[in-house]
Amino acid sequence: MTIATKIRNSSQVKFVNTFLANSFEGLKVEAQAFSASTCGWVQVKLAGEDEKVAVHYLSDKFGICPINLDQIERFTALKGYVNAIKNADKLEVDVGVNVPAVVNAAVPLQFLQACLVDGRKMALKKIAELFGFSENLPMKIKISNVDKEKKRLEATLSDEQIKLYGDWMRSLLDRLIVLGASSFQIKQALKTASCSRDIIGTESLVLFEWALECKLGTDAVGLIPKIGKNLPNATFSVFKSSEIWKFLGSNPIS
Repeated sequence: MTIATKIRNSSQVKFVNTFLANSFEGLKVEAQAFSASTCGWVQVKLAGEDEKVAVHYLSDKFGICPINLDQIERFTALKGYVNAIKNADKLEVDVGVNVPAVVNAAVPLQFLQACLVDGRKMALKKIAELFGFSENLPMKIKISNVDKEKKRLEATLSDEQIKLYGDWMRSLLDRLIVLGASSFQIKQALKTASCSRDIIGTESLVLFEWALECKLGTDAVGLIPKIGKNLPNATFSVFKSSEIWKFLGSNPIS
């Protein structure tokens, strides 16, 4: 089975296997994780008396990649990762489909404008800059249309994803988004850079993706060069709550 989380290197494979061993302690099941493809999706092999229990846990914890386009129907809820933002009219999300071909889900710019910026005709790049959209950012979506003949998927952000952004907005605090690092690596990087006091909360997005809640008045962008040199394999973006409020004058997400 392929779970809806990605890894970038062999050390992260070891981390996932340790996570699985700890999660299934006491169960009669053997679990082994490995990278399923060049896209980085994690595949897990399970065997044992409690295999069904393990499958249920992984499905609930991470979600399962649909792999085959035929598995996806309208209104299916999926967890994916943002692709590089190259198109001006849609946000493409990799949900793991690669049969009969790689098919990404497209979230139309018009939807993002309506649900995130109060319907304003803002360019996708600007929305991405404000909300921290970047390649490999985890994203929860809901399929709105499936065209299996043309191999196309259209989607919206899920209610859960929209609520998350609304909660972040209402906190009035910016968030530094770290992609491709473990919680231990992030804690060590913050400590080494003497930035621990600038962070008041850490929120797990998936295993190696995190949102660091910055203290009021902390320049989240300014933290990137300070901790980035200690996280060479990670990438960063910023959810700019203060700038969103400044641009829109009110909370666009009710």
